[in-house]
Amino acid sequence: MHDDLIARAKAWLAEDPDTDTRDELTELIGTGNVTELAARFSGTLQFGTAGLRGELGAGPMRMNRSVVIRAAAGLAAYLKKQGQGGGLVVVGYDARHKSADFARDTAAVMTGAGLRAAVLPRPLPTPVLAFAIRHLGAVAGVEVTASHNPPRDNGYKVYLGDGSQIVPPADAEIAAEIDAIVSLDDVPRPDAGWEILDDAVLEAYLARTDAVLAEGSPRSARTVYTAMHGVGKDVLLAAFARAGFPEPALVAEQAEPDPDFPTVAFPNPEEPGAMDLSFARARATEPDLVIANDPDADRCAVAVRDAGEWRMLRGDEVGSLLAAHLVRRGARGTFAESIVSSSLLGRIAERAGLPYEETLTGFKWIARVDGLRYGYEEALGYCVDPDGVRDKDGITAALLITELASELKEEGRTLLDLLDDLAMEHGLHATDQLAVRVQDLSVIADAMRRLREQPPTELAGLAVTRAEDLTKGTETLPPTDGLRYTLDGARVIARPSGTEPKLKCYLEVVVPVAAHADLPAARARAADLLDAIKRDLSAAAGI
Repeated sequence: MHDDLIARAKAWLAEDPDTDTRDELTELIGTGNVTELAARFSGTLQFGTAGLRGELGAGPMRMNRSVVIRAAAGLAAYLKKQGQGGGLVVVGYDARHKSADFARDTAAVMTGAGLRAAVLPRPLPTPVLAFAIRHLGAVAGVEVTASHNPPRDNGYKVYLGDGSQIVPPADAEIAAEIDAIVSLDDVPRPDAGWEILDDAVLEAYLARTDAVLAEGSPRSARTVYTAMHGVGKDVLLAAFARAGFPEPALVAEQAEPDPDFPTVAFPNPEEPGAMDLSFARARATEPDLVIANDPDADRCAVAVRDAGEWRMLRGDEVGSLLAAHLVRRGARGTFAESIVSSSLLGRIAERAGLPYEETLTGFKWIARVDGLRYGYEEALGYCVDPDGVRDKDGITAALLITELASELKEEGRTLLDLLDDLAMEHGLHATDQLAVRVQDLSVIADAMRRLREQPPTELAGLAVTRAEDLTKGTETLPPTDGLRYTLDGARVIARPSGTEPKLKCYLEVVVPVAAHADLPAARARAADLLDAIKRDLSAAAGI
């Protein structure tokens, strides 16, 4: 076993084009670090519907140039089999470690395979890449990003020519082409031949952002903005300036791209502490709202002042506010969300006489809904301009929520007032999450098995009226690894995360509200129920 491991590591080393990972692997072999070698050579990083995502380092279980070259070659082979061999592949990248190298390798592989390749001019938000695919008539797009993962990670997200991320069976077909590559020596990688795009694509994207807003709408709301050490700042500031909003006050410590993300433990606005600097800036500048993008700027977080303190709105709250705003503006078309998001969107759409659809988790599914006008996911993802970007877009979402805050400000009201209105009209929909990050993935598998073998009959004293194992699929959903429990006045979904070593359980309770004066009691009741559901679900899952 030991000799076999060393032999595989040496074979990998012989092909590795990157001096950094070569040095790393040479040291691991030289010191005979079997534990670390085994972790890196225990299999291969799996290419799935999120593409690739993992820790940077040497070996097939890490993100590195060798893995990326194989992925690019597999994608090229897939595209050629689809009859798109002469087509254009557009490549974008963020500011993480190795992102520019991975983008260049991808362009080289595509060029060597006979496709045309074009690379965005510098690190830019993921939505710009998603826009560029359709704008340029590309057959596919690649974004090198790990989004909001820890600093040590990177990733590889693949879109097809419709501008949305891959879904089955394309992921498995591309994975099979990747597996068929025997040696990197078989992959032609010329030194030139691809195009580096100029700013025309970015200008076209920014021109579309104008169309998100209503002509002549108020633009008075003042904001604090953080890019969370990512690539959002310049594009968001340009979009806000074009729109005529007051210039956002920046969180200076997090404004510029920095792949080490020095001020946050996890560069995700949802993580504890990530918004602390933003709130400090807000206390100093007294804005109407705080806006944060994640590092690749496809997500948008919003915070408001609530009883004197700044607090993040939940993704479901922002999702409902944007929906209500679009309805008020007379939007037509289908409203869609993933199954783990709040059912309030369905109520809003129904009241407005609009079509509504639920999809599996991920914008790769939401973006494919026929006639989509608006889609959102509770994890801070919003698609407000599906004709321009068929993916979540943290820039256009920021524009739209700031327009809504401006309209309410002119009326002497706030986003919280509108949330109260929605609770009065549709019942108080309160959501929460039970998320468990693990070192050992078997913990997640064990928890899911326990819930399948002994499903709870009640949670928080509420009877479970329906238990569904989503691996079997439903009338409207393809199969996925998840469990859904419908309770009397509540809903719970449990699933393994697709991008992180986490078990995620999504909770929602709905509490009727008869009068405005009843809202505080309803919120207290909802909070108690959510806490009790968390406690009972943890016990049932053994976590």
